[in-house]
Formats: sequence, structure tokens, C-alpha cells
Amino acid sequence: MFLSFITDLFQQDFMLRALTAGVMLGILAPLLGSIVVVRRLSFIADTLGHFSLVGISVSLFLSSLGFSYFFEKPLYLGIAFSVIGGLLIEFFRRSYTNYKEISMVIVISLGAALSAIFFALASKTGSLYQYLFGSILTVTNYYIYLILVTLGIVSLLFIFFGKQIVAVSFDETSAKFLGINVSIFQLIFMIMLSVVVSVLLEAAGVLLISSMMIIPVAAGMRIGWSFRSTTIISIVFSELSVLVGLWLAYSLTIPSGAAIVSINIIILLVVALTKKIINARRISKIDKNQIK
Repeated sequence: MFLSFITDLFQQDFMLRALTAGVMLGILAPLLGSIVVVRRLSFIADTLGHFSLVGISVSLFLSSLGFSYFFEKPLYLGIAFSVIGGLLIEFFRRSYTNYKEISMVIVISLGAALSAIFFALASKTGSLYQYLFGSILTVTNYYIYLILVTLGIVSLLFIFFGKQIVAVSFDETSAKFLGINVSIFQLIFMIMLSVVVSVLLEAAGVLLISSMMIIPVAAGMRIGWSFRSTTIISIVFSELSVLVGLWLAYSLTIPSGAAIVSINIIILLVVALTKKIINARRISKIDKNQIK
């Protein structure tokens, strides 16, 4: 079964597209997820995913009015609405400085309500199941190019402004003291995150986006010794989950997004248990040496 998977992986166009998309998303998701975790905004990916779904539903509604282009390319409005959702989160975060988590509840509620309304108004809803759970095995060439462009832009932003983004994420007060324009870099990160979440939507689905971004980082945090090492380890775990998840989806005919997330969780459990066993043995050795 595994050998046939490897053979089809490079012989079947849809499998090669899935692998290419998975590898790029395996970099994007934990790269942004590491910043999200540092900023204690783990719930934000779900929030932006729901608002991106508004764009999808609006696209389907417009297509029912005769604008067929929106039915074929719903992700563009998904990206636009995700950015709007990100800006709304930033607005409410600044309005409720002592209760910033309220912003995500407000935006996700609005997103869910608008999505339901426009899906109900649309005469054709396409594959709603795919929007909820994703399917990396059905991605198109256009989606590959979209991920590639997104990865290129995000990489450039991290190359030129990575230190500032990380500094603002860890400590806004210290970042201001260093002369960093905190508001600008918060805005840059929010827009960047909104776009990445929308791009993840087709592969992971709105219900699994947060898992692909956060769980590899959670596993990386257990063995990483710095922010950079944690991010690199998270990307390695993410790529491993993509490869194994694709194999499971291919072999068992199950949703690829769910398979990838399941492998992510298994990796997290293995890392956590291994770390706990190692720490227990170290404590045991220390106790024995003290007794001697």
C-alpha cells in the first residue's frame, strides 16, 4: 500500500499537487502559528477562518445572481473578508484593552451569522463539506500558485521585518522602547495572518485551520530551546504530518485535512509522553545520586 502511494505520488497529477501544496502549507502554518502562540491568540485562526467563510458564501451568493466567476474563484473574496475580519479584531482589541479576547468572540459570531445568511441565499452552495473540513487532494494548479505567491510574500516579510514582528509579539512595551512602530507591525502581522488563514481554508477547512497552525507549535514547544528552534521543529513536525496524513487519506479514503490534523495530534502526544518519561528518569537519577 505504501509503495503504491509513493508511486502515485509522483505519477498522478492530483497527488503531486497535493504534495506540493502540503509542503508549502507545512511551512506557512507553523511559521505564523508560532507568532500566534507567543501572542496568546490561539483562537484567532478559527475566528479568521469563520470570517473567510463569509467571503466564500458571498461568492456563492453572487454566482447565483449570474456572476459565475465568483463560483469558480471563491477564495479571492475569502481572502478579502478574512483581512476585514483581522482588521475588526484589531479594532476591538484596541477598544477593549483589558479584555482583548472579547474581540474574537464578536468577530467569530458575526462571521458565523453572515456565512449562514449568504449560504441560505445562494442557490448553489458547492461543496460545503469541503469548506468545513478541506481537501488537499482536490486542489487545483491555481491554488498551488496562490500558495506559492503567499509563501513568497510571507517569507520576504519575515526576512526584512521578522525581528520587529517577533519583538512586538513578545513584549509591546519593550518594542516601543526600541523605537519600533508597534501599531504598524501589529497591522502587518494581522493582514499576513488573515491571508494565510484564507489560503489554508481550501486544504484544511474552517474547522481544522487552527489545528494545523497551533498543534505543531505546541509539540515543538515541548523540545525547543528557543523561539527559532521551536519554529524549525514545528515546521518539521508539520511536514511529517502532511506526508503521513496524505498517505492515510490515500489509503483509507478519508478527508485529507482531518488525517493531517490527526497525525499532528499523535505527534504531540508522543512528544509530550516522551518528554515526561525523560524528565521522570532524570529526577529519578538525581534522587538516587542524592541518596548515595
